[in-house]
Amino acid sequence: MNQLTHPNPAFGAAPASAAPLAAVDALQARFALRVTARLTERSQDLGADVTERLRFAREKALERARATRDAEASATVGNTRSGAAILGGGSGWWLKVASVLPAIALVAGLLLIQRWQDNAQVAVAAEVDAALLSDDLPPAAYSDAGFAEFLKTPSE
Repeated sequence: MNQLTHPNPAFGAAPASAAPLAAVDALQARFALRVTARLTERSQDLGADVTERLRFAREKALERARATRDAEASATVGNTRSGAAILGGGSGWWLKVASVLPAIALVAGLLLIQRWQDNAQVAVAAEVDAALLSDDLPPAAYSDAGFAEFLKTPSE
């Protein structure tokens, strides 16, 4: 098939730009190998003091790279004092507020429920009191033992 007659490659076929990318990668790899070989050749001619300074610089660079890698790893996932994992890391003031906020919401909800129940009990007591006071019987009749027996007997 001709590229001019079929500009779009078949499904699963490598695009036409893949070949130049592979060639560029091969050229870069060859260049890196030549530079590495030349540096290795010339490192034999260096003095002891230069070799020691290069070794020290290499160790410092590796130390910084490890510190940077560790900092990036710990920044993405952090740990709280209790051992829970948190995403985003850091211990900003918002994290402390966010950890206390559910407790504050729970206490506020419990206080609201208690107030609602108290109001409901007061309303029931007020309704009973209003029924007692508006009834034809005096309130002392309800505490009389004979009246309680009268209510228990079935009416004829």
